[in-house]
Order: sequence, then structure tokens, then C-alpha cells
Amino acid sequence: MAGEQMIPSGASSPVHKQMEQALGTIGVTTAHKQILALILIGCLFDAFEQNTVGLVAPILKAQWNLTGADIGFLNTITFASAAAGRLLSGILGDRNGRRVMLTINLLLFTLGSALCALAPNFAVLCCARAIVGFGVGGEISTAVTMLAEFCSPKFRGTAAGLVNVGAGGFGNFLAPAFGLLIFTLFEGDNAWRWLFAALAVPAFLVVFFRRFVPETPRFLASQGKIDEANKVLSILASGSLRPKALRIKEYLSKPDDADIQPKKNSWKELFQAPYLGRTIPVAIAILMSYGAQLSVLTLMPMIFMSMGHTLSGSLLFSMIIQSGSVLGAITASMFGYYFPRKKVLGIGSICACAAALAIVYLGTSLYLVLFFGALFQFFVLLLNTSIWIYAPELYPTRIRGFGVALILASGSAAGSVVPTLAGFLFDNLGMLGVFGLAASMYAIFAFCIQLGPETYGRSMEDLTQPAEVAETSTVDFTKTAREQA
Repeated sequence: MAGEQMIPSGASSPVHKQMEQALGTIGVTTAHKQILALILIGCLFDAFEQNTVGLVAPILKAQWNLTGADIGFLNTITFASAAAGRLLSGILGDRNGRRVMLTINLLLFTLGSALCALAPNFAVLCCARAIVGFGVGGEISTAVTMLAEFCSPKFRGTAAGLVNVGAGGFGNFLAPAFGLLIFTLFEGDNAWRWLFAALAVPAFLVVFFRRFVPETPRFLASQGKIDEANKVLSILASGSLRPKALRIKEYLSKPDDADIQPKKNSWKELFQAPYLGRTIPVAIAILMSYGAQLSVLTLMPMIFMSMGHTLSGSLLFSMIIQSGSVLGAITASMFGYYFPRKKVLGIGSICACAAALAIVYLGTSLYLVLFFGALFQFFVLLLNTSIWIYAPELYPTRIRGFGVALILASGSAAGSVVPTLAGFLFDNLGMLGVFGLAASMYAIFAFCIQLGPETYGRSMEDLTQPAEVAETSTVDFTKTAREQA
């Protein structure tokens, strides 16, 4: 485990043992699926929003006389703000809860999209993108944390991975099609404005329905709110987020001392052993992966147009390449159930490096570029989704929100810098510059990820403990949760 010294973080306490037992006994119910659907729909539109700069880039370049570096700078603003949004959401989420931050971030994203549609010039568009980034950044890191905390040890990896199936997978795949639809319905110089406006509308509906999503039982238990945690566990076991006659089962027993206070969370703890030894290598790895992915996403339509294709054709080809994203995210979510995290991340990063080089040296025709491009996106989303699975497992509940946010913020920081560099390299070296940069970044990823600990099958509160607790517990779980609900 990279030489780090593991220290207990409370997994041996009766409440944490009972929590693992309760979530394992409850399993996956319709309530889990409802929560997953409400979170995934929001993340889908987040992904659409992250792709808009690449979709409107050719139009903005012609209309406002922008350069490739200018387009990259739009992403710089967006993802620098996303990094800030993730960090603040992580700190506030650990203090005030995950649920409230999920709603606030989606509202910010909606407001930013509306302002993008109304932007009169490049400067105002940059400011609007900053608001979008702040909301999107906090939304995704909060979503990953919540799903990991709602689910059983066995299913938590798949649940967290499914966030990226909706966002990075289907979101990236359908974004070009969404752009083509809007550009077909609203032709002319203002077509890009309609694209931003269309993204703001569905988010309001998601915010409305998300009010039914409860706080996570792990967070409530970490705050000493045992009664509320038992209520949420009972809701999950009932199979509905709005049960008509909820019977609350005492999955978690209160401590003998009713006045005992939960251990106070502190973001500073993240920069002490053993958590610092986990955070640094994983943060560097995701910085490399996000930087490579976002550079390619942003510049791909321009790359196809530089090859002589029309805007419509370029968006269609970009969509074909993004088909690999869907398969990669789905595969990672499945692997999260069966395979150790570091093995998936290590092998996947080597394959991503090879695929990037294949685009440059073997992509001698459009068909080969499409094939190797889709293969590249497959491994990119396999890695990014696996990181999302890995990150929540690195930290105990009291600092998990900020820990996940810090790691994902590193990816956002890459998105604020690397696309600008990639745009410069594209202007001067073409595809060789863009994909050569991507290949080198995945080589660094492969090295860094081996420095972190393995978390598969381990407790979310203490990596020295297995996730599967003994059958004997202070609470009798011989009957299924559904029978007791």
C-alpha cells in the first residue's frame, strides 16, 4: 500500500459494523434505483454542458474571430471554476451534508447555462462559463460520494461507476447528437445560443424531483444522528423514496452514552498520514487523465474540420468516437463489482497510452482514426470511471466529501490548463501534438496509480478491515430488510 501506515478510523465501532451489515442486508432496492436515476439525469446534462465548448467552437471561431487557444481558454475558465466548486462543495458537504450541496450545484449549473446563452461577447461568456464550472464541479463530486455511501460494500463500486456511465459515457456520446439536433432546429448565427439555453431547461425538472433524495445514512451516522440514519435505511429497505406507511427498523443502535459527540471532521486531516499518501498519487493520476480527455473532447471537432470535413460531419465523427466512452464507462462499472481497483487502473492506463499513439502513427485514413479514436475513448472512460469508484473508498465518512472533491478538483485543474496547451500544440503540430501529449500523460498515470493503496473489498472507514463484517452483530439481521420494513 505504497508504504503508508494504516491507522484505524472507526470501522471497529459497533455503529460502523452495523452500518456495513445493514447496507449489505438491504442490498439493492427500487429506492436505490430511483436515487441513481435522479442523480444520473443531472450528471447527463452536466456532461452535455462540458461538451458545449467543443461543439460551438467552430461557430465561435468564425463569428468572434477566436483562435484555438481562445477556445482552450474557455475550458480553462470552466474547469478552474469547477475545481473551486468541488473543493468548496466537499468542505460544506462534510459539514452540512451531501443532499443540500447536490441541489445548490445543479441550480448554479442551470443559471450559468442561461447566462451563456445571453452572452454578448467573449468576456461575458467567460464569466458565465465560470458559474457553469462551479456548479458542474460540485455536482459530480457530490454525486459520486453520495452513491458510494448509499450502497452496500459489494455494490458501491458499480453505483459510483454508473455516475460516469451517465456523465462521461452516454453524456459524451450523445452530446454531439444533441448539438446536431439544436443546430438543425435553430440555424443561423445564434444556433450556439440555443444550445446553451436548451441545457438550462431540463435541470429545473431534476432539481424539483431531487427533493425526494434523502441524506446518506453514513453521513447521518457519522454525525451521531442515529434515529435519522435508521429512518433512511428503512426507506431504502422499503423500496420507495416515498413509502406510504414506513416502519422504522433499528438497524443501528445508539451508543450507551447518549451525550457522546461524533468525531469532528477537519479538512486538514486530509493532509496528514495516512491520507496524504493516498491523495497525492491519485490526484496526479486523475490530473493526467482528465487533461488528456478534455483536450481531445474540446479539439476533436476542429481536428476533423482541419481534415476537410464539414461542421455536421465533424460532429457526427466526434459522436462515433464517443461511442467508445459509453462502452468504457459501462465496462468500468462492471469491473467495479469484480476486480481490484489498481489492477484495472494500471492496465487501462497502458492501453490508453498505446491507443493515443495509434491514432497518430496508424490513423492513415478516416476509418482508422475513428476506430483508434473510439478505442482511445474506451480506455479514457474506463480509467475516469474507475477513479470515481476508487476515490470515495480512500477516506472515512467524516472527510470523504472533501477527499473526493480534492481528487476530482485535480482533474478540473487539468481541464483549466491542459486544453489551452493542447490547442497551442494543435495550432503548431496538428494531431501529433495533441495525441502525443495524451500518450505521455497516461504514461505518468500508470506510474502514479501504483503508489496508492488497494481498496477493493475493504471497509470504507478503515482499509485495514474487510468490508464484509461477521454475521454476528449487536443487531439481529436474520430476517431480510424487506420482510422487516
